[in-house]
Amino acid sequence: MNGGALIAEVLRRQGVETLFTLCGGHISPILVEAKKKGLRIIDVRHEATAVFAADATARLTGVPGVAAVTAGPGVTNTITAVKNAQLAQSPVVILGGATATVLRNRGALQDIDQLALFAPHVKWATSVGQVRALVPALERAFRVATDGVPGPVFVECPVDLLYDEPVVRGFYGAKSAATIRSATDLAIQSYLRLHLAKVFWRAGNVAFEGRVRGDSPAPREADLQQASALLGRAQRPVLLLGSQALLEVSRTAVLVGAVERLGVPTYLSGMARGLLGRSHPQWLRHKRTEALREADLVLLAGVPCDFRLNYGRHIGAHASLVAINRSERDATLNRKPTVAAVADAGRFLEALAARSGTPRSGTSPWASWLERLRGRDQEREESIDRDASTVLSELVNPVATCRRLDASLGEMSTLVADGGDFVATASYTLAPRGPLRWLDPGVFGTLGVGAGFGIGAAVARPGEEVWIIYGDGSSGYGLVEFDTFVRHGLPIIAVVGNDAGWTQIARDQVTLLGDPVGTALSRTDYHRVVEGFGAKGILVRHQSELDGALAQAKSWARQGHAVLVNVHLAPSEFRKGSMSM
Repeated sequence: MNGGALIAEVLRRQGVETLFTLCGGHISPILVEAKKKGLRIIDVRHEATAVFAADATARLTGVPGVAAVTAGPGVTNTITAVKNAQLAQSPVVILGGATATVLRNRGALQDIDQLALFAPHVKWATSVGQVRALVPALERAFRVATDGVPGPVFVECPVDLLYDEPVVRGFYGAKSAATIRSATDLAIQSYLRLHLAKVFWRAGNVAFEGRVRGDSPAPREADLQQASALLGRAQRPVLLLGSQALLEVSRTAVLVGAVERLGVPTYLSGMARGLLGRSHPQWLRHKRTEALREADLVLLAGVPCDFRLNYGRHIGAHASLVAINRSERDATLNRKPTVAAVADAGRFLEALAARSGTPRSGTSPWASWLERLRGRDQEREESIDRDASTVLSELVNPVATCRRLDASLGEMSTLVADGGDFVATASYTLAPRGPLRWLDPGVFGTLGVGAGFGIGAAVARPGEEVWIIYGDGSSGYGLVEFDTFVRHGLPIIAVVGNDAGWTQIARDQVTLLGDPVGTALSRTDYHRVVEGFGAKGILVRHQSELDGALAQAKSWARQGHAVLVNVHLAPSEFRKGSMSM
């Protein structure tokens, strides 16, 4: 096997089914050999999209996602997506091309210090120097990516490690003894032969491990005992469950059962949205800050006290706090918890429910507290309904758009959120249909994840609905990927909330600074843009057109077409004053 084939075999053994890439001469053997091994190759139009797609498949399947990118600019183009994966704690393996080992630091094309670039943004970065070292390096990458707090890793694969030895000798310009004409030639050829001998030393003597994964921290008995005692005394407990609790994808159903047995009023964030379905009596979505301030016990399951909880100040000063997190730093961030449980949040809740939970058929001891919170939820839902029914102008009400979209979603649909104002409105109004059916960037708040996440979701869940909810600003990052959707037969539906501006920024910028500079866009014909790539486009200018447009989009998607619905939104004050610092 050449180096490309060795890499492909590792990927196959690790359960990777799809390799995301943008082609380049430094990585061609990886792509060709991976295809031979039966992996699906999805080539995209920007390297960041490849990493975003790998990130999405990792979140949805539990198998680390893999992206292969070429050297230099190919590698540097991934950095935002890699950082997003790091902060979202997604296990992603990035295979980076590199110049030949013999040419490093000699001014070769696209030769830069890639390890220094990646070091702050990944759990582990390495450069491989011998063909036989590719396999153990890549197997270690899968272990590191999934161990403890998951995250991205980077493996640099120089081009001369990827081809067959005779081809590499040709690249090196190795000469026969008869053609050597000078002492200089002799010295150069001797050096090249020695270097090649080192690169290919025992290249055929490689052993493969089986599937390798890292470990997740197990709950400690002392933490479980203390948390159970606190829960037994609590009168107003609240559970806030985040993305990290769903890292073990195969245990999602077990986690749902544990949350139900605990019976604690539950708020869901990030990838945990949809965990309890659309209408579970235990699930609450509105007035979370008020609930946290009134609670006497808060269970943070995979959620740190960062800006989303006002650095811990959303939790009442006298409340007990049980912070469950794989990261000790995140468990103690900004606020000292009563119990800092360094453990997998899902498994901790399972163990806690086993000793503390009420039977599913039993009566919750917090029924009146839950009823009070549900009353607030209902009041907010009624307020949103009033906002949705308000006629703002001849254009489409954004809240009404989200309400109608929610009514259109299939039961096996996955939602991808990419944008500011319109997407945040959607987060208040759309109800994911089940666990792991909501994808957003996470704590980094990255715009531009939509196309890659959509590709990853469509690959992970063929035959199911995948919807990208775009703001018109964020759609610009990945609109070209409709070409990818069409070429690879990915029937993704994108809904663009087109209000002709970066509205989330503009609203507060104008209020505070009196100038909209840099925030204005045009009502661009995004639907016509995607038609140029071979997709279907629909324009919606009036509320009366919306239901028909969504029905048409679903019909075209069932026929295998990618679709974009361009909805002209009216100005709205629904999220006024929502800027984060």
